[in-house]
Amino acid sequence: MQPIGIAIIGRNEGNRLRQCLLSVIGEEKTVVYVDSGSTDGSVALANSLGVHVVELDLSVPFTAARARNAGFEYLLQVNPQVEFVQFVDGDCRVVEGWLERAVSELVARPDVAVVCGRRREEFPTNSIYNLLCDIEWATPVGETKECGGDSMVRVTALKKVGGFNPTMIAGEEPELCVRLRQQGGIILRVDAQMTLHDAQIIRFSQWWKRSTRNGHAYAEGSWLHGRSPERHWVRESLRNWLWALLLPVLAIIGLSPTKGLSILLLLMAYTWVAYRVYQLVLRKGFQQKDAIIYALFCVLENYPKLLGQIRFHVHRLLKRQRTLVEYKSIPSAS
Repeated sequence: MQPIGIAIIGRNEGNRLRQCLLSVIGEEKTVVYVDSGSTDGSVALANSLGVHVVELDLSVPFTAARARNAGFEYLLQVNPQVEFVQFVDGDCRVVEGWLERAVSELVARPDVAVVCGRRREEFPTNSIYNLLCDIEWATPVGETKECGGDSMVRVTALKKVGGFNPTMIAGEEPELCVRLRQQGGIILRVDAQMTLHDAQIIRFSQWWKRSTRNGHAYAEGSWLHGRSPERHWVRESLRNWLWALLLPVLAIIGLSPTKGLSILLLLMAYTWVAYRVYQLVLRKGFQQKDAIIYALFCVLENYPKLLGQIRFHVHRLLKRQRTLVEYKSIPSAS
């Protein structure tokens, strides 16, 4: 097996980090854990398991992109022969057999820069928000435009584009994929289980913050690459403005002239969108009740996503430092 490295990033992941580390520790693997200011004993845990640990400088704002770059750079210092790096979020554990499958894909296809598989939510029945994550990650296999936080990357390809954009607080993986594809690299998603994710999203407020962060990612991604031929995330960004601002404003303006008909038309439009999403989720093999829940939340999430977009542009115009949008609670380390 070709020399591979594992770069794990985390902040206050508790027992999830333990499970993550145990899933990748083994022979012929160089494992680095990058900690972003945890207060739950994560650093001591990683040290006790014998993996390399990098603690980010507290004086510089944390981002997942910055942490991944730090892990990547440290891996190459420790083991310069590393050809492929598996990036993993600390709230995930790697499925047995995935690393071998990913390496085989990269060896067989030198044109592939990134290979990823299916991330699954480990406990989808714990909350509807965990279920939403599991459905969200049910994406098609084959050549694709982007990957998520869990993926195996070819070292030469990542070095060629200068790594992740460390200033981005969200959406750094799709942004990286834009640059990789501009250099001729292929992003490949294969039909294989890759990681099991433990979201632990149990409150509506957590879901709202996560959706706000996603909106921020849309805005920043389209700001950086929206003028490119592929118009990265322009459509997604405009869709939020349409469904969460333009149409509701028009419905309110037309409330009196149409004697309330405008509100009915707005609700009918929302229903039409929800039905389309519902049909899509059913085709992915999910149950009817799950498809209904996902469809309703897809309509609702336009509002927090729009809020995230507005925050990005306000901070950009005022030249303010953008900070992480954290939605997770600190779990127990036991």
